Amino acid sequence: MVCVQPALALPRLEAVHVTLDYVAKKAELRAHKPFHSPRADLPAFLSQLNYDDYRQITFRDERALWYGDRLPFRVEFFHLGYIFQEPVHINEFTYTHVQPVRFVPDFFDYRSLHLPADIPANTGYAGFKILNQLNTAGKWDELGAFQGASYFRLLGQNQVYGMSARGLAVDCGEDGRPEEFPIFTDWWLGKPQPNEDVLLLYAILDSISCVGAYEFVIHAGATTVAEVEAVVYFREWPNIVAADPQRKPLATIGLAPLTSMYWFGGASERKFDDYRPEVHDSDGLLLHLDSGEMIWRPLANGTALRHQIFPANNLRGFGLLQRDRDFDHYQDLFHSYQSVPSVWAAPHTNWGEGNLHLVELSTQYEGLDNVVAFWDPASKPAPMQPMRFGYTLYWTRETDMTLSSNEVVSTRVGINPREQAQRQFVIDFDLPKFNVEQNQPQVAASCSTNGTIVETEIFRNTPDRTWRVFLNMLPQPGQHGPVDLKCVLKERNEPVSETWIYRWSPP
Repeated sequence: MVCVQPALALPRLEAVHVTLDYVAKKAELRAHKPFHSPRADLPAFLSQLNYDDYRQITFRDERALWYGDRLPFRVEFFHLGYIFQEPVHINEFTYTHVQPVRFVPDFFDYRSLHLPADIPANTGYAGFKILNQLNTAGKWDELGAFQGASYFRLLGQNQVYGMSARGLAVDCGEDGRPEEFPIFTDWWLGKPQPNEDVLLLYAILDSISCVGAYEFVIHAGATTVAEVEAVVYFREWPNIVAADPQRKPLATIGLAPLTSMYWFGGASERKFDDYRPEVHDSDGLLLHLDSGEMIWRPLANGTALRHQIFPANNLRGFGLLQRDRDFDHYQDLFHSYQSVPSVWAAPHTNWGEGNLHLVELSTQYEGLDNVVAFWDPASKPAPMQPMRFGYTLYWTRETDMTLSSNEVVSTRVGINPREQAQRQFVIDFDLPKFNVEQNQPQVAASCSTNGTIVETEIFRNTPDRTWRVFLNMLPQPGQHGPVDLKCVLKERNEPVSETWIYRWSPP
């Protein structure tokens, strides 16, 4: 057991009204200076903990913040060490006051682990998790966790952890430059009132290129909702190169970044030797464009990194979704992929001109989050000019809400059995409001110039009550780049379905 420190002096209580502006002023002051890595403040023996050492350290449930206060939320803290080497400083606030939450070894059970020295009270934590009686009265379940860089995950009712969100993505998926990972370094946790059903959090996000202030308003429910408001200041160039002399000017600024895992599934051409039919936390990207068009892009795990960019001015929303909710399609008793949330991001205001980016890394196993989606503004802010934006994140299984209708429900890919030089794409559309007795939808399909749509056919899929499209595509001889395909169902030349798009890459 680690030695427990002597009783600490009570944290200093400060009369402050914590708001986004309060945190933004702190962020702005910090942005005038070069980035200071919080890893430099971590005791060396904590960074040297291995996986087995770190697993021994567990938080004592009875030491949770607000444990005895009969409030709708509790907070438990993550210990620093192993790969979690960036100290996070926590504060608690009420409407009128704020005080730091200092590191206390007695909050943790170290079991047989012996640490060589005491951990200073101002060291901080690796992050925190939020507890709530989400599913059953009297049972405290995890509602969410904020740990590692700017990553966080939330849960709605009867969901299990899957994909993550981030505060900001910087130069993600760009050739010839490393990605920059901003980190949440400071948190203010708002103590809720007994009858409140929302939790208010503020944070400072710090990085070599920028500093930001974030507000999170979290509503727990069947779909858990997080309202996010942010103010970000980009550092002046001398302060950036002072922290990293090799830094290049930013290429992309990813707002509302979502991170997920796709190994293989029904849409995969690349197969793996695994007993499960599908393994993924998300199976597609959904876009809601300003025109009203809904675009569905099935995810894929290719042999190399793929970075696809979609024009998305005044984007209405986007998300990485898990549409397949059938256990039989996963057959995994240990990870309930059918129960992970989809995450939908909806801007609060007109974000203006910009592009939606989808980055798909190649992976050989399910332990790597290999899919990232984010929106990148066309106009980048000047140094120290505040960039303000807001959005809502919905962590949902769509049991109490609907993100889209007339959906693409499945995609399958293989060789055309009648002509093996062609690739065949089999797409099922669910059109619940379409009059099956009187009409058959028409297929409108196209592809990029390095391929040719040879034939399309549509049939009623009576067992599933869907419409099935067979789309045969012939890659252009001698062309080795990816072929972009598009398909939508129409009636009287008007769309009656989502627009299916797919990027096929030759083997």
